[in-house]
Amino acid sequence: MNLRNLFVLIVCISLPLLLGTIAGFITSSNIETWYVGLTKPHFNPPNWLFGPVWTMLYILMGISLYRIVGEAPGEKKKVALRAFFIQLGLNFAWSFIFFYYHQTGLALFEIVILWLAILAMIVSFYRLNHLSAYLQLPYLLWVTFATVLNASIWYLNK
Repeated sequence: MNLRNLFVLIVCISLPLLLGTIAGFITSSNIETWYVGLTKPHFNPPNWLFGPVWTMLYILMGISLYRIVGEAPGEKKKVALRAFFIQLGLNFAWSFIFFYYHQTGLALFEIVILWLAILAMIVSFYRLNHLSAYLQLPYLLWVTFATVLNASIWYLNK
């Protein structure tokens, strides 16, 4: 790996990590105040688990992005990059909707859209680079779980 490729890899990994860190930093005070007071389902994971899981998912996102960035120019690459940035924006927005604005119902609607965007990203990645798509399956599974958790919290606290 040459220096330019290493730099691109670092940027690709840093971008989702940075957005996740910003969202986490801005919304973290609500976790210790508002979120702890909510009624949660029995399968709600401990709060300490979310940070490591999201960190790993953001790293996998960055590696996938790097592999897509390295693909030959073309319409499939444009679609894949667009899908990546749409899902990343939706991912970023969900934290604010749920934790900052305390809109669990709206967050549920938004996370379903996020799930569909992740699926679209995986499909578009698969058309270019199978490994990039496979690396996003844990993300899709985690957001599936998060959707069920979000729905449960909304239902239990409405």
